[in-house]
Amino acid sequence: MADDIAPASIDRPLTIAGRTYRSRLLTGTGKFRDLDETRRATESAGAEIVTVAIRRMNIGQDPGEPNLLDVLPTDRYTILPNTAGCYTADEAVRTCRLARELLDGHSLVKLEVLGDQRTLFPDVVQTLAAAETLVKEGFQVMVYTSDDPILAKRLESIGCVAVMPLAAPIGSGLGIQNRYNLLEIIENASVPIIVDAGVGTASDAAIAMELGCDGVLMNTAIAGARDPVRMARAMRLAVEAGRDAFLAGRIPRKRYASASSPVDGLVG
Repeated sequence: MADDIAPASIDRPLTIAGRTYRSRLLTGTGKFRDLDETRRATESAGAEIVTVAIRRMNIGQDPGEPNLLDVLPTDRYTILPNTAGCYTADEAVRTCRLARELLDGHSLVKLEVLGDQRTLFPDVVQTLAAAETLVKEGFQVMVYTSDDPILAKRLESIGCVAVMPLAAPIGSGLGIQNRYNLLEIIENASVPIIVDAGVGTASDAAIAMELGCDGVLMNTAIAGARDPVRMARAMRLAVEAGRDAFLAGRIPRKRYASASSPVDGLVG
């Protein structure tokens, strides 16, 4: 089947901070019932990058507790420590420094600095400040942000290796609320654009990819599903289908019907 695809439509791999990945679905590790379900859902999703809330998940800081790295080992997955739960730039920077110590110098991090406990929207001022500090300290920063095209470009210019605009509030499941802002971000970016937050079901993930996003990160949509392992598989297939649709190029939208076959030259 792949041999029949036009060369111009053959995809390039997702590349982040110089490393390439086959999967464009990034998954979280929180909110699952236990570590075994985390493992099974991650495998079903086909994810290669998994994000970990350093303040909530044990990756070695609590020797007596179950360790996530026992089920998602670093030789198989890229662990992406995140600063979930941080509300200031200083908190976020300290959390990233801790993650680097725990992961033996690992420099790839997901920065998120929240501005409000109810909506979990990012504090963009604190996010910018934290990003500047982390980049100067040699971190490779993937950054959660609002869907503001100007801010996205600013974060890229600071040196962030990926920009991760929200589709909707974290955990809301509302899907993509402003596709035009996302398109503006995608069309002007020189780094990967990965939708982060707000995805609720497979069709949301497909739409993100059809718009041209480089990937989708999700946690609640999988972990909160009635069957997380099955939903993880659905999300994997949706991301793959959406990417293929983007590369293939959709037909234009029209107000009126258009015949599937030409009518010129028909008898009678």
